[in-house]
Amino acid sequence: MAYECIIFEKRDAVAIIKLNRPKVLNAMNKQLWLDMQAAMEDVRNDPAIRVLIITGEGRAFSTGADLKESKTRSIEVYRDYLAELQEASRRLIRFEKPTIAAINGYALGSGYELALACDLRIAADEAQIGSPEAKVTSSVTGGAMRLVQDLIGPAKARELLFTGEYISGKEAERIGLVNRSVPLASLMDECLQLAAKIAANSAFSIAMIKKGLLMARGEVSLEALMDYEVEACLACVSTKERQASLAEFEDRKKKDQ
Repeated sequence: MAYECIIFEKRDAVAIIKLNRPKVLNAMNKQLWLDMQAAMEDVRNDPAIRVLIITGEGRAFSTGADLKESKTRSIEVYRDYLAELQEASRRLIRFEKPTIAAINGYALGSGYELALACDLRIAADEAQIGSPEAKVTSSVTGGAMRLVQDLIGPAKARELLFTGEYISGKEAERIGLVNRSVPLASLMDECLQLAAKIAANSAFSIAMIKKGLLMARGEVSLEALMDYEVEACLACVSTKERQASLAEFEDRKKKDQ
C-alpha cells in the first residue's frame, strides 16, 4: 500500500512507522492519522511482527496539529478531525502489540500525545516535549489528560499543561515521562535493541499482560482485574509455546550456574 504521510517498513519482527511531513515538522493532518491507522492494521494482521516503533522523519517527532489546516476548518469538520484523532489514539493505546515512541526531536501537542499513547518512550537528549495548547487556546486530546498524570503525577502534569512549557529529553527521563533519554545518534539503535528484547518473548503473554495493565489503570474494579489475571495466566500456560519456554528457561539457568 502506498502511504502519503508516513514511511512504513518492517525489519525482522519489528515494524516502524515514520511520520513523513518533514517540511512542516511532521504536523498532523487527517491523512496522516488515516495512514497511521492503515499501517497499524497491517501490523495487527502480520503474525511475524511483534513490536511497533513510531518515530518522525527529519528534525521532529511531530509538532502536533497542522495549524494551517485547522484555521480553515468549520466546527463540524473540526469535530470529524478530532473524532479521527481520538479513534487512532484509542487504537494505539489498546493496540495488542507493544509500541515504542522514538522521540527524535520536537514532540508537541498531539505529537506529544501520540508518544504518550505508546507503551514505552525513548527520547533524544535534545528533544523538546510539551503541550502548548493553553498558549493557543486549545485543549489536549488523545487521552493525555489521564496518560500524563499516570506517568508523572497530577501536580507535575498540571504544571506542564498549565504553563505550556517544553522540557528536554533528559528532563523528561528525570521526571518519568520517558523511559530513557539517549544521544540522537543512538536513538533508533536503542529502540531496536529494546524491541528485539521484547520480540524474543511470548507475543501471547505480552498481549495478555498489556490488556491486564490497561484494565488495572481503572477501567475495571480490583476484583474484576484479579479475576482476569487468573484467566490470563491459565490462557498462557495452556499454550503449546509454554513447555518450550520452560525448557529454554531451564537450559539458561543451567548455563548460568
